[in-house]
Amino acid sequence: MKSYRKELWFETPHRLDFLNITSQVESCLGESGVREGLVLVNAMHITASVFINDDERGLHADYAAWLETLAPHAPVAQYRHNDTGEDNGDAHLKRQVMGREVVVAITNGKLDFGPWEQIFYGEFDGRRRKRVLVKIIGE
Repeated sequence: MKSYRKELWFETPHRLDFLNITSQVESCLGESGVREGLVLVNAMHITASVFINDDERGLHADYAAWLETLAPHAPVAQYRHNDTGEDNGDAHLKRQVMGREVVVAITNGKLDFGPWEQIFYGEFDGRRRKRVLVKIIGE
């Protein structure tokens, strides 16, 4: 069995952003040489997420609006976490809702997606470097 590991780094210009990282994961898959197996993609920071959905601008706007309704950034004093001097209590909650990681099957050397599925990095406390782990195992 083969094992492959790579870190992808991102720094978004906005506090909240969604980046399609499917092509980067596909590149990792090509580098790994794995034809049958699994790929794990997970955010290595507690205010970011990795998820699968459609790459459609309206959906991403809906996500941003929905998340801001669930856990608005302001006023920052509403979050006990921010009593520590932070201002990102909302980002921790947004990450919890959107999830930490995805696992995708690899079949015949390709990501085995359903229709329209893509992998996204969700950033909820941006403007600084954060990493995503890609771990691939298989034959």
